[in-house]
Amino acid sequence: MNAGDGFRSALRVFTLVIAAATALPVLAQDPPEWSTPVKPFRIAGNVHYVGTQGLAAYLITTRDGAILLDATLAQNAGQIERNIESLGVPLREVKLLLSDHAHADHVGAMAQLKRDTGARFLASEGDRWALENGRNEGDNNYGVMPFEPIPVDEVIRDGQIVRLGEVELTAHLAPGHTRGCTSWSMTVDDRGTPRRVLFLCSITVAGNTLVGNKTYPGIADDYRATFAKLAALRADIVLTSHPEMAGVLERAARRDAGQADAFIEPTLLPTLVKSFSAAFEEALKEQEAANRH
Repeated sequence: MNAGDGFRSALRVFTLVIAAATALPVLAQDPPEWSTPVKPFRIAGNVHYVGTQGLAAYLITTRDGAILLDATLAQNAGQIERNIESLGVPLREVKLLLSDHAHADHVGAMAQLKRDTGARFLASEGDRWALENGRNEGDNNYGVMPFEPIPVDEVIRDGQIVRLGEVELTAHLAPGHTRGCTSWSMTVDDRGTPRRVLFLCSITVAGNTLVGNKTYPGIADDYRATFAKLAALRADIVLTSHPEMAGVLERAARRDAGQADAFIEPTLLPTLVKSFSAAFEEALKEQEAANRH
């Protein structure tokens, strides 16, 4: 990565932090880019993007089938399935379904994908209630965003390694954004070089009530513990559920234009953690001040 790329990365993160810190309640109509089709593409090794322009879904292929991480909105189910099949993976070959957090924009299509693939669905205990009841938990400024309930086949724990074929995915519980927010890490063979990949669960405040949250009273402590935990991790490639957070589509375009290492940025994770931690502390101060009046 050259100096210009680093500056653009830092500028993008700064812009996203400001947007997250001043987020308005969710609009009645989803942003159109959340359902805008994108041709699927390989990111690195056996990791592929099969999501939309504004919502990510990642397919990890193995010798024993495939793993799908996240499923975007309910109305995108057919689109995600076509993207998977266009990569030469029949739906029946998808063996595991994972989510990073229980919000409708990331798991809305999961129940249909579970039916259509027959795959097992793994999730954290912290998000299990929300997933199986089809609604987000916690006090916030956008209310309840319902989705079709998803039966959890196996509850994963912090540090658990999920295996399929030659692939090992490690679960990193990272609560805050939701009670069961989970980041996932793995190593890929990128053109003969091992790369550490982190699928980062959201670390934005995004309308969450941080002071006096009756449904999730420990939310602020969980955010701080998650920031400390993520600060100790290392990743060569960071992938996010909202692709713009890590510039996923921009990096794909740069790679296609000849920048072979466009996805590799070891400084991105610490930059994101530092920036969103600062945004969280600012939001917490503002809510504490408002709560005193």
